[in-house]
Amino acid sequence: MRLFFALWPDAGTRASIANAAAAVPVARGARFVPPENYHLTLAFVGEVASSRLALLLQMGHRQRAAGCTIEIDAYDYWPEPQVLLAVARETPAALIALCTQLHGELALHRASLNPGRRRPPQLTPLRVHVTLARKVAQAPVLPAMSPFHWSARSFSLVRSDTSGAHAVYTVVDTWPLLDETPKP
Repeated sequence: MRLFFALWPDAGTRASIANAAAAVPVARGARFVPPENYHLTLAFVGEVASSRLALLLQMGHRQRAAGCTIEIDAYDYWPEPQVLLAVARETPAALIALCTQLHGELALHRASLNPGRRRPPQLTPLRVHVTLARKVAQAPVLPAMSPFHWSARSFSLVRSDTSGAHAVYTVVDTWPLLDETPKP
């Protein structure tokens, strides 16, 4: 199974993302991400044997992080993967804390989760983004974005099936975020 931890949008946030995607003209051949696949990746796990799923579920259950509101306020284009994105120019501290916790636990269990992998993946700083379109071969003219807010009140473990013509994402489990900053 190919898995990742992510924020999964509610219906209102999904509609805001879809409106943001529709506001950018892209060249022919670009493929917009279906609204049911919108998400914000927190930590990519990778290919994992189904026998290791329980460990990931426990990992998700152990997280204690505050919910937050993310302002998605700009567009970006990444030429190397050829993707159009909606991004947050500022990352809430609570989101950084959750990502740090998840990456820390994944690093501790990396060998048992991905036994065939020779070296662990590079951990890069969190860049808060939602992919709007793929196969965007030509950089689009990026308009100013009408910002919208994503209220992060839970996070999920998600399975990614890329065997078909389009990726299919399935939420495996979801955990609530705290209403306030956790006490040590």
